[in-house]
Amino acid sequence: MNNNDHLINKILQESKTIAVVGLSPKTERTSHQVAAYLQKNGYRIIPVHPGANQVLGEKSYSRLSEINDPVDLVLVFRRSEFVPEVVQDAIRVKPGFLWLQEGIVHEEAARTAAESVMEVIMDRCMFKEHRRRMRER
Repeated sequence: MNNNDHLINKILQESKTIAVVGLSPKTERTSHQVAAYLQKNGYRIIPVHPGANQVLGEKSYSRLSEINDPVDLVLVFRRSEFVPEVVQDAIRVKPGFLWLQEGIVHEEAARTAAESVMEVIMDRCMFKEHRRRMRER
Protein backbone atom coordinates (compact mmCIF):
# COMPACT_ATOMS: atom_id res chain seq x y z
CA MET A 1 0.00 0.00 0.00
CA ASN A 2 0.95 3.64 0.01
CA ASN A 3 3.52 4.31 2.74
CA ASN A 4 4.86 7.54 1.31
CA ASP A 5 5.69 10.72 3.18
CA HIS A 6 2.97 12.74 1.46
CA LEU A 7 0.25 10.43 2.76
CA ILE A 8 1.74 10.34 6.25
CA ASN A 9 1.86 14.14 6.35
CA LYS A 10 -1.76 14.26 5.16
CA ILE A 11 -2.85 11.83 7.89
CA LEU A 12 -0.99 13.69 10.64
CA GLN A 13 -2.45 17.03 9.53
CA GLU A 14 -6.03 15.99 8.77
CA SER A 15 -6.74 13.47 11.53
CA LYS A 16 -8.13 14.92 14.72
CA THR A 17 -9.92 11.92 16.22
CA ILE A 18 -8.08 8.59 16.39
CA ALA A 19 -9.69 5.30 17.40
CA VAL A 20 -6.87 3.15 18.75
CA VAL A 21 -7.70 -0.56 18.39
CA GLY A 22 -5.82 -2.61 20.96
CA LEU A 23 -5.07 0.35 23.24
CA SER A 24 -3.90 -1.27 26.46
CA PRO A 25 -4.66 0.27 29.85
CA LYS A 26 -1.18 -0.93 30.93
CA THR A 27 1.19 2.04 30.83
CA GLU A 28 4.21 -0.10 29.91
CA ARG A 29 2.62 -1.25 26.65
CA THR A 30 3.61 0.39 23.38
CA SER A 31 -0.02 1.05 22.44
CA HIS A 32 -0.51 3.03 25.64
CA GLN A 33 2.70 5.01 25.22
CA VAL A 34 1.99 5.90 21.58
CA ALA A 35 -1.62 6.89 22.31
CA ALA A 36 -0.55 8.99 25.33
CA TYR A 37 2.00 10.80 23.15
CA LEU A 38 -0.60 11.46 20.44
CA GLN A 39 -3.09 12.68 23.02
CA LYS A 40 -0.50 15.09 24.48
CA ASN A 41 0.08 16.38 20.95
CA GLY A 42 -3.54 17.41 20.42
CA TYR A 43 -5.24 14.33 18.99
CA ARG A 44 -8.46 13.03 20.50
CA ILE A 45 -7.98 9.37 21.38
CA ILE A 46 -10.85 6.88 21.46
CA PRO A 47 -9.70 3.60 23.07
CA VAL A 48 -10.92 0.31 21.60
CA HIS A 49 -10.19 -2.54 24.00
CA PRO A 50 -12.84 -5.05 25.12
CA GLY A 51 -11.26 -5.52 28.57
CA ALA A 52 -11.10 -1.85 29.58
CA ASN A 53 -13.76 0.64 30.63
CA GLN A 54 -11.49 3.66 30.35
CA VAL A 55 -7.98 4.37 29.06
CA LEU A 56 -6.13 7.71 29.13
CA GLY A 57 -9.19 9.34 30.69
CA GLU A 58 -11.41 8.35 27.75
CA LYS A 59 -14.30 5.88 27.61
CA SER A 60 -13.16 2.63 26.02
CA TYR A 61 -15.24 0.66 23.52
CA SER A 62 -15.22 -3.07 22.83
CA ARG A 63 -15.46 -2.59 19.06
CA LEU A 64 -15.08 0.22 16.56
CA SER A 65 -18.71 -0.13 15.51
CA GLU A 66 -19.84 0.92 19.03
CA ILE A 67 -18.33 4.40 18.56
CA ASN A 68 -20.95 7.02 17.72
CA ASP A 69 -18.59 9.96 17.15
CA PRO A 70 -16.86 10.57 13.81
CA VAL A 71 -13.44 8.92 13.55
CA ASP A 72 -10.76 10.25 11.20
CA LEU A 73 -8.19 7.51 11.68
CA VAL A 74 -8.17 3.94 12.94
CA LEU A 75 -4.77 3.10 14.45
CA VAL A 76 -4.29 -0.65 14.90
CA PHE A 77 -2.23 -2.39 17.59
CA ARG A 78 -3.42 -5.94 16.94
CA ARG A 79 -1.56 -8.87 15.43
CA SER A 80 -1.78 -9.18 11.67
CA GLU A 81 -4.20 -12.11 11.75
CA PHE A 82 -6.81 -9.89 13.47
CA VAL A 83 -6.57 -7.07 10.92
CA PRO A 84 -9.29 -8.35 8.53
CA GLU A 85 -11.83 -8.32 11.37
CA VAL A 86 -10.72 -4.81 12.39
CA VAL A 87 -11.04 -3.60 8.80
CA GLN A 88 -14.57 -4.99 8.50
CA ASP A 89 -15.51 -3.16 11.69
CA ALA A 90 -13.74 0.01 10.50
CA ILE A 91 -15.74 0.01 7.26
CA ARG A 92 -18.87 0.62 9.38
CA VAL A 93 -17.20 3.62 11.09
CA LYS A 94 -16.01 5.12 7.76
CA PRO A 95 -12.70 6.71 8.78
CA GLY A 96 -10.62 8.32 6.06
CA PHE A 97 -7.48 6.50 7.15
CA LEU A 98 -6.29 3.16 8.48
CA TRP A 99 -2.84 2.91 10.08
CA LEU A 100 -1.34 -0.49 10.90
CA GLN A 101 1.39 0.06 13.46
CA GLU A 102 4.99 -1.04 12.93
CA GLY A 103 5.25 -4.81 12.52
CA ILE A 104 1.64 -5.20 11.36
CA VAL A 105 1.10 -6.13 7.71
CA HIS A 106 -1.94 -7.63 6.00
CA GLU A 107 -2.04 -6.90 2.27
CA GLU A 108 -5.50 -8.35 1.61
CA ALA A 109 -7.12 -6.42 4.48
CA ALA A 110 -5.34 -3.25 3.32
CA ARG A 111 -6.81 -3.73 -0.18
CA THR A 112 -10.26 -4.19 1.34
CA ALA A 113 -9.83 -0.98 3.34
CA ALA A 114 -8.60 0.91 0.28
CA GLU A 115 -11.57 -0.33 -1.76
CA SER A 116 -13.88 1.12 0.89
CA VAL A 117 -12.17 4.52 0.47
CA MET A 118 -9.69 4.38 3.36
CA GLU A 119 -6.11 5.42 2.71
CA VAL A 120 -3.77 2.90 4.34
CA ILE A 121 -0.38 2.97 6.03
CA MET A 122 1.18 -0.36 7.07
CA ASP A 123 4.18 -1.33 9.13
CA ARG A 124 5.06 2.19 10.26
CA CYS A 125 5.07 3.68 13.76
CA MET A 126 2.84 6.72 14.10
CA PHE A 127 4.82 7.94 17.11
CA LYS A 128 8.12 7.79 15.21
CA GLU A 129 6.63 9.45 12.13
CA HIS A 130 5.10 12.28 14.16
CA ARG A 131 8.29 12.83 16.20
CA ARG A 132 10.43 12.88 13.05
CA ARG A 133 8.23 15.52 11.46
CA MET A 134 8.21 17.62 14.64
CA ARG A 135 12.02 17.62 14.67
CA GLU A 136 12.13 18.64 10.99
CA ARG A 137 10.10 21.80 11.64
